[in-house]
Amino acid sequence: MKIAIASDDIYPVAVFLARYLKEKGFEVDSYGAIKTGKLESWVDSIYEAAKAVADGKYRYGIVICYTGTGASIVANKVKGVRAALCIDAKTAEGARLWNDANVLVLSGRLTSEEVAKEIIDAWFSTTKIDPSEKENIDKLKKLDESR
Repeated sequence: MKIAIASDDIYPVAVFLARYLKEKGFEVDSYGAIKTGKLESWVDSIYEAAKAVADGKYRYGIVICYTGTGASIVANKVKGVRAALCIDAKTAEGARLWNDANVLVLSGRLTSEEVAKEIIDAWFSTTKIDPSEKENIDKLKKLDESR
């Protein structure tokens, strides 16, 4: 599976995740600072990766900025993206299970490598949505169509 990963800065967790995902067998394409090796605009970096997910180039994206809030705002501006800022594995599991999130957002400041591993493992082990949430997820997708 191909994954997009974007960051506005060279956060240790961003570098770690690009490597960890490759070790797990994912094909990883980098955007922003992870690609260039220098500070990049958080708006441009995150938008480019989120747009690639929305366009179907990737099934999922992972985007990182200092707090994660800016990355969440930018990613959720892209039609077809359901980005979730996750601080732990349970939040990541819920984002996939109940929201069918397709972009994972992390804080470069707060997320340790160990917690990032747990989040990634939970995100990718949750492969189906909760059937009781299908109606809500369908409503969410219709909101995108009204943009």
